[in-house]
Amino acid sequence: MKRFRVVVAGCGGMARTWVDYAIKRSDTEIVALVDLYPLTAQSLASQYGLSVPIYDDLREAIVATKANLVFDITVPESHVTITTTALSLGCDVFGEKPMGASMEQAQAMAEAARVAGRHYAVMQNRRYQPEIRAFRDLVQGGVIGTPGAAYADFFLGPHFGGFREAMEHPLILDMAIHTFDQARFILGANPVAVYCKAFNPAGSWYAGSSSAICLFDMSDGSVFCYRGSWSAQGVPTSWEADWRVTGSQGTAVWDGANRLFAEVVDPASEPSFIRDVQRIEPSKTWEGQAGHHGCLDEMFASLIENRPAETDSADNLHSVAMVFAAIESAKREQKVYL
Repeated sequence: MKRFRVVVAGCGGMARTWVDYAIKRSDTEIVALVDLYPLTAQSLASQYGLSVPIYDDLREAIVATKANLVFDITVPESHVTITTTALSLGCDVFGEKPMGASMEQAQAMAEAARVAGRHYAVMQNRRYQPEIRAFRDLVQGGVIGTPGAAYADFFLGPHFGGFREAMEHPLILDMAIHTFDQARFILGANPVAVYCKAFNPAGSWYAGSSSAICLFDMSDGSVFCYRGSWSAQGVPTSWEADWRVTGSQGTAVWDGANRLFAEVVDPASEPSFIRDVQRIEPSKTWEGQAGHHGCLDEMFASLIENRPAETDSADNLHSVAMVFAAIESAKREQKVYL
């Protein structure tokens, strides 16, 4: 059985979720922690009873421990250095989203993985739950006919404090990639072009654009419309967004939680001004783990089976491109082609 010797790079924030997963695998051993702040790494080690060396240099950690896998849970600005260093030393990499702080960085990391012949997969945890899998099956399985448009509403009012409230585009850069990636997953299509209006409405506590409306042309001929805000107090949507996909024979909806169904034209009904419809409630057949753990299951399976992960970096470039193209469109106030 293949053994995974893991170096965890970045020991704050989401690192606990990743470590909690790794220590439960019989084929995985955490062999080192890397962080610029030793106390942060020591706190993580103490919480999980890890007796491993702590480094402030990734290269040194990999060489000393003979690691073959790196968890990159650092800030986006550090991803390109961490990932390319790990790949150059023969390690596979699992990293947090977004891939990088720019499209150029994301492309450089995906290319580095290709050249090195290693795997680099990106965390997209919102693909991994029974509801979105069932919703995707409704859309791609022909139940509503040919998809023509997808709509996602995301309205919440979180008071984070700190760096997010000072960012120029906090919603699009830090959050919308989840919804953009969901749209690609649900439609089975990639972005072609986007027009985005980003703005900061009255009452916002953010310095930058906390709200946006994006209209994407997709590769299957459909349109994806995103409406979102991080300064919308009251009547919140789910963090998974509220979805509607219209097709040639009906409509599928999902509220991001448990409300999930389709209404399709009843083939037995007579032609009329408004056609009669049938309601279809799909079975939730996916039995994998939810969220981060489900995505990590897929990442590890890809290494064991020597294939690209569902969220392989080459594929994830399309989701990253949606983010940076939307920001570029908002700045230029015109449509941008990807």
